[in-house]
Amino acid sequence: MSLGAGAFILGCAGPSLAEAERAFFAEANPLGFILFARNVETPDQLRRLTGALRDAVGRDAPVLIDQEGGRVQRMGPPHWRQWMPALDQIAAVGPGQAARAMYLRSRLIAADLAAVGIDTNCAPLGDLARSETHPILKNRCYGHDPATVINVARATAQGLLDGGVLPVLKHIPGHGRATVDSHLDLPRVTADRATLEAADFAPFRALADLPLGMTAHIVFDAIDPDLPVTTSPEGIALIRRDLGFDGVLMSDDISMQALHGSIGARSAAALAAGCDVVLHCNGDLTEMEEVVTASGVLGAESAARAARALARRQPPDAADIAALAAELEAMPQGAGHG
Repeated sequence: MSLGAGAFILGCAGPSLAEAERAFFAEANPLGFILFARNVETPDQLRRLTGALRDAVGRDAPVLIDQEGGRVQRMGPPHWRQWMPALDQIAAVGPGQAARAMYLRSRLIAADLAAVGIDTNCAPLGDLARSETHPILKNRCYGHDPATVINVARATAQGLLDGGVLPVLKHIPGHGRATVDSHLDLPRVTADRATLEAADFAPFRALADLPLGMTAHIVFDAIDPDLPVTTSPEGIALIRRDLGFDGVLMSDDISMQALHGSIGARSAAALAAGCDVVLHCNGDLTEMEEVVTASGVLGAESAARAARALARRQPPDAADIAALAAELEAMPQGAGHG
């Protein structure tokens, strides 16, 4: 990975790349791009857009999307399946088939993504569902205990990798205890360190070999009572040293209201804390200019992590997609249509 790539991942405003955006991306040279529902219309349109984004920077930049299934899927009917929320799908098939069902589901999602030029999916989730977990997250989780979450998340990641799509582990080091929506407010967790180690942090330690990860905008009193993990040196040290994650660590969306200060100040703080990359999602050009100015280019260590992560992009395996879909369809509620 060239040291010239920017330490940020950016979005665009609509279903096609505006000339002002193309010129901006050509100069700013983001590490990669992220797409949302506002960018999605048809398969042909998406292929044109992902091609235009890569053409703007002159390289095979990663293109990300959140295609978890359920409420968080940017590609849906009529061109793509509507999936059940993950927790509902896992409950429907039962514990004995949960990992296989989620492998099949993620392998089918990977096929959809690869067909339109998207090579990175913001999944799996390592967060534990709890009784108090905010509804914005709860049914996106894979289970209530570390062993289940580890097993299902590993299968989900493997399905993506087998389909030629890089997984992004989120939300490190755990968002399940959040009782407010971090899009709107800053969650705070008061559990002690031993409790967190035994439960919330365990899936992320077990999945620390995945190539990319995303931080949680959340304060853990036991780690750093003053700053959310994304901008906390102690929080990032926990992820790197204690959990052993050495993949590309991106912030969750830097424009979310859990964070305070200007977009530029947030970006600088996330990188200073130890994040490799700032993620900015809303496609606002003025905000993106702030991100670019504050973030600069990837440092040597971050560039090396990015090179290792992107080297794990492989052509999809020779799976019989129709057969995999039929296997999933045969499971209880297996097709996931909602």
